[in-house]
Amino acid sequence: MSILTEVELLRRVPLFANIDTSRLKLLAFTSERLTFNAGAVLFREGDRGESAYLILGGKVDVSVHSPNGEVVVAQIAANNIVGEMSLLCEMPRTATVTAVEPLDTLRIKKDQFLQLLRDLPQITLEVMRELAIRLHHVNQDLSAARAKLRAAGLEQ
Repeated sequence: MSILTEVELLRRVPLFANIDTSRLKLLAFTSERLTFNAGAVLFREGDRGESAYLILGGKVDVSVHSPNGEVVVAQIAANNIVGEMSLLCEMPRTATVTAVEPLDTLRIKKDQFLQLLRDLPQITLEVMRELAIRLHHVNQDLSAARAKLRAAGLEQ
């Protein structure tokens, strides 16, 4: 696949929609294009974060370990990024990410990702916005779960 084709794929990702072409070419050139079969694990909860993945095509399940086994907490489709949290927070992966269907990704190494954030404040702002949206959804889910527990008499 040509660099220009990869640049066009990157433009579809909201995080990179307004980034100039030369920066996107550099990102495409320095990133690694990876494909995964359905059922393949990109990374596991507890792993050390070495890279983030831009999902160019396909879907992934995001799951976390619970006393009752793995629980899928989200499904993420094309034009989104996964794995960025452990890069930002210097902490182990908070979830396992598994391909639901054949998956096409661009793997961005930690150093590259952090350099993008340093060089391009608009990307930093978009990452913050995405993380805030995710936190909002988690808070909504937690509130709903607590309400169900209260209704069942299991929590006060």
